[in-house]
Amino acid sequence: MTKSYQPDTEKLLAEVNDGVFTISFNRPEQMNALHPEMLTGLAALVNEASADESICVIVLQGAGRAFSAGVDLKVLQDIEPAYGRVGNLFDAPAKEAYSAIRDSSVPVIAKVHGACFTGALELALHCDFIYTTHATKFGDTHTKFGMRPTWGMSQVLPQAIGIRQAKELSYTARVVKGDEAERLGIANSSVAEPSELDALVATRAAQIADNSRAAVAALKDLYRLAQQGCAMEDALAGELDAEYTDILDCAERLAEFR
Repeated sequence: MTKSYQPDTEKLLAEVNDGVFTISFNRPEQMNALHPEMLTGLAALVNEASADESICVIVLQGAGRAFSAGVDLKVLQDIEPAYGRVGNLFDAPAKEAYSAIRDSSVPVIAKVHGACFTGALELALHCDFIYTTHATKFGDTHTKFGMRPTWGMSQVLPQAIGIRQAKELSYTARVVKGDEAERLGIANSSVAEPSELDALVATRAAQIADNSRAAVAALKDLYRLAQQGCAMEDALAGELDAEYTDILDCAERLAEFR
């Protein structure tokens, strides 16, 4: 029997279908502007789903017209950010959220449409994949509002697109659309229509879900070595020596090809 997931806040929606757990930001009237409650709830849902053996993939998306416009600036105005920091009201739950995404044993897909700015872009870049549409707008607007990143932008953006391109986007606060985001390496793929995005994400999620959950989890863990910048010799030794005793379906899957 499939477990029912209930977010702790109305600002999120959650559903499970065929091993795919979909989490939706649910503030469509506010372009899904990020609120601390959403970040705390997102972390809890990702952690819970990661521990559920029936869940093979997590999809993060936004309800309505956009993935997310970024941090809710109205909340920021109320807390008066000091020295360019959004403050612990946001930083603490954001760390919980992006840590849950990065540490999840199952892949997390960011299904991005409409807009994806700053804090939302940071969250998306912490995911394993980003799929989007040509018309979707991406941007790092920290400098536009006199802010500095605290959710990982200075690390995940250059990992995705290289340090020079990352500096250009951050220093200029330039907005790029989905097709350019794909060329830069922000997005894995960009498609023309929202219906194509639905189909693409459904296909990739099903392909992942069809494989060994434990083997995929092992690969996700091993790819962290590459992201940590280890020396090649150390990384190769780490891959060789790692033990994943929960991979128990190898013989069964190999038998299907006999």
